[in-house]
Amino acid sequence: MVARLARRRLARGLLGALVLALVASSGALTLSYDPPRLGAGTVESPANGTTVVTSQGWHASGESLPGRPARLAALGADGRVDWTHAGPEDQQSWFYDVDPLPNGNLLVVNPVRGATVVYEFDPERGERVWTERLDLPDVHDVDLMNGDELLVAGIAYDEDRVSRDRVVVYNRTRGETTWEWHFADHYPDDAGPGVRAKDWTHVNDVDRIRDGEFLVSVRNLDQVIAVNRSTKEIDLRLGEDGDHDTLYEQHNPQYLESEDGTPTILVADSENDRIVEYERAGGSSDGEWERTWTLSGGLNWPRDADRLPNGNTLVVDSMNHRVIEVTQTGEVVWETTVPWATYDAERTRLGDEPGGPTIADQNATGAYELRGGSGAGVSGLPSVPAAVERFTAGTPIADPATRLAERWHHVVPWATPTWLPVWSATLLAGALAILLVWAVGEAVTNRGRLARRVEGLYDGVRQRFSRSDRD
Repeated sequence: MVARLARRRLARGLLGALVLALVASSGALTLSYDPPRLGAGTVESPANGTTVVTSQGWHASGESLPGRPARLAALGADGRVDWTHAGPEDQQSWFYDVDPLPNGNLLVVNPVRGATVVYEFDPERGERVWTERLDLPDVHDVDLMNGDELLVAGIAYDEDRVSRDRVVVYNRTRGETTWEWHFADHYPDDAGPGVRAKDWTHVNDVDRIRDGEFLVSVRNLDQVIAVNRSTKEIDLRLGEDGDHDTLYEQHNPQYLESEDGTPTILVADSENDRIVEYERAGGSSDGEWERTWTLSGGLNWPRDADRLPNGNTLVVDSMNHRVIEVTQTGEVVWETTVPWATYDAERTRLGDEPGGPTIADQNATGAYELRGGSGAGVSGLPSVPAAVERFTAGTPIADPATRLAERWHHVVPWATPTWLPVWSATLLAGALAILLVWAVGEAVTNRGRLARRVEGLYDGVRQRFSRSDRD
């Protein structure tokens, strides 16, 4: 009995010490953490002109949460702020796509509660030139074609009915929709979360890649497709529903072609925390896709990647709240920080997604780790998913544990204060988990004593009521 009590005391002491160590480590990391602030990061090489960046921001009950603004920002060649533009102050709003227009203005996608506002913004005057309000709640991307046509990635957010997710062409001059392409006509009802799910496809990007052909990102079905405007057929498809090795809830693909005409797609593979480039073997419509470039390491839910004419790639590292320009081998040469939850970035003088040489044409195919830049998170520590992957390597739980850590890494920043880094939140969660297991263990170990105490309390209350009845 004495030995057993000694072991219990030792176990309690060790658990208590572990909890205190986790809490103290969390506090120390928090004190050393510098939350992201709008401004320049590492700049090894000045950018070729101004970069415009959108931040989605984060809201709750119509109010912007502290430190999580939604805005449009312009950064100079040195990564410093030229100007900022915020959405309406009297309601919930956020920013997604921004496109430089030939006249020097910007096409801005600014959803508000219950609808999406699209407008041409004059940055010199700081005012809107024209505005359209779309009866769709959360449009991520709109492109301007032929001067008066809006190409719209239409998320409908239907619930308990067949989804109306679609791609739309809206003519501003005529004030009417002139073309529609419904996903329900081309995908089975059980694809992804299902055709009656509130958010079925989460179509988040659409671009005209040539006359009569649109590149579409079908996020929830893990694929990028090219749709023929005339035939309404899917001419090209990269990825498939549930094939997370190829793509996993991607954003903002860019269509490129190699010097010999090989179709190539550069895309932010968001849930896989990487940027990937694929080319179609043989260049034919029915050929196999081959991954020619992978950029990973330190990225947190990237949501945009654009090839620049100089061969570098402009990457939106969304939950690290920054935009970086990287070389073919992953070296950061330009960096700027734009909190909160950066979404899209464009070099204004180059126009909307100008494109550049493919990785194959640059003879730089391969997989590369991101290096350089100021980094993100807590200095000197790997990301939580990287640490979990290393710790569990070679064990049966390696894959599920890493996937869980990746999900945690993406979600935690949305739910914790901006001054609390992911590692600090992780250590606190570990401390709480230990306390919970400890409490359950104590309850099981002392269940007899607890049962007697509860029974004694019950008897006392019953006797008290019995005396009251006699009185």
